[in-house]
Amino acid sequence: MSLNGHLQQLKKKHETLSKRVEEAQRSPSMDGSEIRDLKKQKLKIKEEIARLNG
Repeated sequence: MSLNGHLQQLKKKHETLSKRVEEAQRSPSMDGSEIRDLKKQKLKIKEEIARLNG
């Protein structure tokens, strides 16, 4: 996979996680630790995107 393709894939995952975090925060049944885990995943992807961009 090319670098550009990999970046696009990471950006899509980041966007998907953003939506999941928003939904989880609106849901009273979601556990705070689950939301925290989603945010950690999102941050790792963001850091990877930044690293690959230079």
